[in-house]
Amino acid sequence: MSIYLLRRLNLLIATSVLLLIVIFSISYQFPGERHYVLTGISDPTPQQLLEIDQDYALDKGIVRQFLAYSQQRLSGEFGISINSQQPVIDEMKLAIPASFELTSMAVLVALLFGIPLGVIAARSSNKMLQNAILAATLSGYSVPVFWLGITLSLWFGLQLNLLPINGRINLLYDIEPVTGLLLVDCLLSDASYKMAAFYDALRHLILPTLTLAVLPFTMVIRITRDAMITIMKQNYIKAAESRGLTSLQIIVRHALPNAVIPVVRTFGIMLGTIATYSIITEVIFAWPGMGSWLVSAIFQRDYTVIQGGILVTSIFIIFSTITIEVIHHMVNPSSRKEMYGAH
Repeated sequence: MSIYLLRRLNLLIATSVLLLIVIFSISYQFPGERHYVLTGISDPTPQQLLEIDQDYALDKGIVRQFLAYSQQRLSGEFGISINSQQPVIDEMKLAIPASFELTSMAVLVALLFGIPLGVIAARSSNKMLQNAILAATLSGYSVPVFWLGITLSLWFGLQLNLLPINGRINLLYDIEPVTGLLLVDCLLSDASYKMAAFYDALRHLILPTLTLAVLPFTMVIRITRDAMITIMKQNYIKAAESRGLTSLQIIVRHALPNAVIPVVRTFGIMLGTIATYSIITEVIFAWPGMGSWLVSAIFQRDYTVIQGGILVTSIFIIFSTITIEVIHHMVNPSSRKEMYGAH
């Protein structure tokens, strides 16, 4: 296992270094003076120019410049936003929790509803119900996320006026950020209207969550169904049936824990796709997360935000993907057997 973890760590480091090389190379393609592109300072003083030269080794060779650039970025020094003239790291600290809250809620919804429906699709004797679930799954997988988000906004936001379609909370509520997760901050607040603010934040979260949850939801149903069909044919399931266990006991105790394992691995594979869908969703619903922040920076040619946002988002996806893969190998005996057999 230690050799496997070492290989995953090497993969993480190698991928991160390659990512830094790409971003560093692209930074040379941005128009404008080099000091401006790296720091966002449009009119630096002579002292600032000297500091930038030293920090980024601009008077040295390309290798030294890359090492200095990597050191600055990995230490959290992303410069200031060209548009707002605020430190990029400060803006990032506001955007990351918003994206995390939306994505985690979407994944939670996908798991809570997708796994039971996958089990029903696999075990139900009602062919009409099975076909209905599979048809809904195929439809949800095929629907473009931008079309779904706009349609939900038109139906539930504009026509029916049931749910808000932009932002995280009504501007009338002043909730002091503590964790950055608005639902949690509302509950931690000492304001007299904290429960009203909590419900308002929850209502703002419904439409973007539903939009983002559709893809993982359909994938969870399909993978859970396929896994359940395969697992229910295994000998240990037949042994459990011979001991007189009920179908519910067999599913909950023996089949479902094994059926969830491929679901975990699929989420690791899908993280990049989910991140892409999250960007689109945030733009549609004006959700102040990393996605809408990056898209706004691209339109405004905010080069420091583009570099910092892409780097942090990409490293997070790489790290999370490898972490999920490691967890999958730890909880899946067959994967461990294949892993040790390969050595």
